[in-house]
Amino acid sequence: MALLELRDITKFYHLGGEEIHALDGVTMDIDEGEFISIIGPSGSGKSTLMHILGCLDSPTSGTLQLDGAMIHDASARELAAIRNRKIGFVFQFFNLLPKLTVLQNVELPMLYSGVKARDRHERAMEALKRVELDNRAKHRPSELSGGQQQRAAIARALVNDPRIIFADEPTGNRDSHTGELILEMFHQLSAEGRTIALVTHDPNIAAITPRRIEIRDGRIADKVDKKLAGLEK
Repeated sequence: MALLELRDITKFYHLGGEEIHALDGVTMDIDEGEFISIIGPSGSGKSTLMHILGCLDSPTSGTLQLDGAMIHDASARELAAIRNRKIGFVFQFFNLLPKLTVLQNVELPMLYSGVKARDRHERAMEALKRVELDNRAKHRPSELSGGQQQRAAIARALVNDPRIIFADEPTGNRDSHTGELILEMFHQLSAEGRTIALVTHDPNIAAITPRRIEIRDGRIADKVDKKLAGLEK
């Protein structure tokens, strides 16, 4: 069974009296342990797809199954609980809270899920050690370089042991050396069996993943995703 299974997903928005089709009949599977990229230009629908896959939004129609449970019609509260338990996010602009230390930022997902303070501290420090930032645990995000902030965001994404990690333009605005280090970190996580989806507009980033899904005008480009072709036979 696929970890994520989408069937005929659509997402419509109404803007100024006009109906915008952000996604138009998307069908795809993501298996446990896959390392994929979702690629497309601005406005193609890739960010909308990530929001639906990551339970940040709900589709207008179609079905979405995560880890064996149908969630396409889940409430906002139910989606929040699913995100906290099963999904990790790494965003281009980190989304670290500036008034908290790095350690406190990494602890946040566990705070929302009710983990005890001592366990939060231990697990957050373990996650920071994995990204080689345990020596910066007491620093504020503003005291870190951009690459270090991104590594802190990766530690935060890992701390609840999610089933899948979404990374939205994870090397955006980073220098090439830092970008390579961050991508190498995702390679290591993939080698450990993590399920990872990189969302990017950069074909060079997409080229490093074993599977690439290209979004064009709200649809999956058939020739790019061979797995989709198999689903539709």
